[in-house]
Amino acid sequence: MAYYSYVATDANGATVKGKEYADDYAALSEKLRQKNLFCTEYTEIAEKDDKVQYKFKTKDLAFLCRQLSSMLTAGISLVRSLHILYTQEENKKAKATLLEIYEDVQKGRSFSESVMSRPGVFPNLFTSMVAAGEASGNLDVIMTRVADYYLNQNKINNQIRGALIYPAVLLVLLIGVFFGLFIFIMPQFRALAGDDIPPLSQAMFAISDFLIPYWWTIVIGIVALIVTIYFLRKAPWFKIWFDEVKTKAPKVGPLLIVIYTSRFARTMANLYASGLQMVDCIEKSADTMNNEYIANLIRTSVIEDVKHGEALSASITKIGVFPGVFTSIIMVGEESGALDEILSKSADYYEDEAASAIAGLTALIEPVIIILLGVMIGLVLAGIFPILYGGMANVGK
Repeated sequence: MAYYSYVATDANGATVKGKEYADDYAALSEKLRQKNLFCTEYTEIAEKDDKVQYKFKTKDLAFLCRQLSSMLTAGISLVRSLHILYTQEENKKAKATLLEIYEDVQKGRSFSESVMSRPGVFPNLFTSMVAAGEASGNLDVIMTRVADYYLNQNKINNQIRGALIYPAVLLVLLIGVFFGLFIFIMPQFRALAGDDIPPLSQAMFAISDFLIPYWWTIVIGIVALIVTIYFLRKAPWFKIWFDEVKTKAPKVGPLLIVIYTSRFARTMANLYASGLQMVDCIEKSADTMNNEYIANLIRTSVIEDVKHGEALSASITKIGVFPGVFTSIIMVGEESGALDEILSKSADYYEDEAASAIAGLTALIEPVIIILLGVMIGLVLAGIFPILYGGMANVGK
């Protein structure tokens, strides 16, 4: 089978360009005719050996799954649905990836095989759900669940980003005010200072005297710290340690645990309802936690316990991460035989709690930065006013 680049015209006379697999020119023309296209030019090209590596974001996956689910439910074939998806895609890299998948499926390869052959392009959860959907023959239903999942995850991610914008702006303002006050404002009062300078004012001038010639060392230090943390985050031991610190931090930790609980419950509910084995569900759910400390506990403890026949609720209780109410809910689901339904309802509850937790995180961060900003300005003013009053007194004499 050859790989062709073609130029064709549709029923309205518009020019259409594309690429297609076919045995020969006659087969290419027949394929295009079935799409209501008339081939005007064609060239046989070499198939690329390297795969286009485009990592689909949560928002992209939500849209892709929703569109695919709608078309499959409407009775459109998978091949035709993938063709529509790639022709409508505007991002060039994503379009090329979808084209490759469409061509794979058109040649007889399964959708799940094509997706799994591109590691890093799609999340493990997506590939597992596609495989489960094809195996059960309910790919349209599975795609609906996956779409709902990614829509919800995208909503939570947007809430987190939106909640952190204002604290981030305040932090930048705090740093800017700090450097502005000590580099530009404090030196202006040097001439007014007499011999008898209060201790606080002396400290302010000392900070100013250091920052003016050496401000660049602080900037370099901050950049070096950020770069160091960036590279350390790639080390498994540091990721586990840092994520553990986050979950056990006062005030912040419990709020993060609520977010992780909602994510685990929703993922488990979708995977278990799709017919996957319990161990596979737990393993895939651990991959979506976005916290290596919790994910490592699940992989090394929960999965091993379940493999040896222990109940999910008992094994989760052992790691001591998730709320006791959540583990009790899982126990009820196991005993009643409606674990997927129980997990889905608990996911709804914890997602609402996660929204409140995100607002709570913002409520914790904002006052701290505002207080730091106020204390810094207050100290500077307390150091400046005695000098200002002393200078005015000297002028009066």
